Amino acid sequence: MRLLVVGAGAVGGYFGGRLAQAGRDVTFLVRNRRAAQLRERGLEIVSPHGDATISPKVVTRDQLSGSYDLILLAVKNHGLKTSLDDIAPAVGPDTLIFPALNGMHHLEELKAKFAVSNLLGGVCVVATTLDAQGRVVQLTGMQKLVYGELDGSRSLRIEAVDRALQGAGFEAQLSTHIVLDMWEKFVFIAALAGITCLLRGSVGEIAAAPRGRELALAMHDECVSVGKACGYEPRSQAIESVRAMLTQADSTLTSSMYRDLQKGAALEADAIVGEMCQRVETAGLRLPLLSAAYAQLAIFERRRAKSE
Repeated sequence: MRLLVVGAGAVGGYFGGRLAQAGRDVTFLVRNRRAAQLRERGLEIVSPHGDATISPKVVTRDQLSGSYDLILLAVKNHGLKTSLDDIAPAVGPDTLIFPALNGMHHLEELKAKFAVSNLLGGVCVVATTLDAQGRVVQLTGMQKLVYGELDGSRSLRIEAVDRALQGAGFEAQLSTHIVLDMWEKFVFIAALAGITCLLRGSVGEIAAAPRGRELALAMHDECVSVGKACGYEPRSQAIESVRAMLTQADSTLTSSMYRDLQKGAALEADAIVGEMCQRVETAGLRLPLLSAAYAQLAIFERRRAKSE
């Protein structure tokens, strides 16, 4: 299977790097600066599951030709529109696009650009970042890709994708309820991003603060209520797992949005916390914590944009 990974950052660099390390036919579509860095230093992964340096196949937009079997779309939401234009030459009638983005709105943008038959649903679970040297650094042990047909069918083509992704050094799971899986991830990441950005701390720091656990659980309750209002109430196991994770004492877990905020980088606030708020404008839900987090993040983004 010919695989194109769009972006060699924290997410694409990790999963694409592991797939290349396992011998899969992987090409990375990146910007000129990242391409030069990868050609000079290789793709470096620092991980509790084992460090690696891979000599990747790299192309830039102007070098892209021919269609691919599978495209792993691993970019931030604010880079989605440009990336969809970039990958257009690589999308043929049988190409499958696996979006590994946060939130849900990206599905609508993909459907507006490509045929629905090109699209899969996807979830990635990993905590990674790029360090100052451009290395992909894995912060915790979790590493998982979940994928499936949007209609829940178990097709021959999704089984072929499953075979290509198995045995590459991370957990790979074919799902027949991928849209619900995506919503469960959306609820989790919005709660984690919302509370860590609102209270400016890690999960452990929040749990140790006065009423911190109560606030974290209340943030999660708001996100669950949105999923329920939209017809995708998380399953009990997912709710219990997230609540335990959000209140774990001494946990160093933070959201990628909080890490970006600390760096002064562009945020996915609109696509995660903002989308969660906007999904229920007509449902009559009160979302005080999500609304406060989104307002604060919007202020940060405006200040950042003015300083550029």
